[in-house]
Amino acid sequence: VQLQASGGGLVQTGGSLTLSCVASGFNVDDYAIGWFRQAPGKEREIVAAIDWNGSSTYYADSVKGRFTISRDNAENTVNLQMNNLKPEDTAVYYCARSSRSYYSPSGGMDYWGKGTLVTVSS
Repeated sequence: VQLQASGGGLVQTGGSLTLSCVASGFNVDDYAIGWFRQAPGKEREIVAAIDWNGSSTYYADSVKGRFTISRDNAENTVNLQMNNLKPEDTAVYYCARSSRSYYSPSGGMDYWGKGTLVTVSS
């Protein structure tokens, strides 16, 4: 099982980026997938998650209305579209697989990919 996150970069405030999480070794439509981030000096936090069939999504309050999580089962990929980016969105972003078909805030992420850095300049 592997997860590969990509798409990070440097963007100005108000800009957009799309992160991609390509999975291998399993089908993304069997599991919930989440995007997390960790800013310097802060704990890792959930950003968004999507259940196995895409019928349910979860967003942190700080990104609601700006970020959209989606899955592309044909490409075995989960994407995170980030719009209207703010300096406080600067962090390393990780994707992770849940051990369940649904996301639970109490945990249960069993595989993590390496992160991709997003830097938002003011």
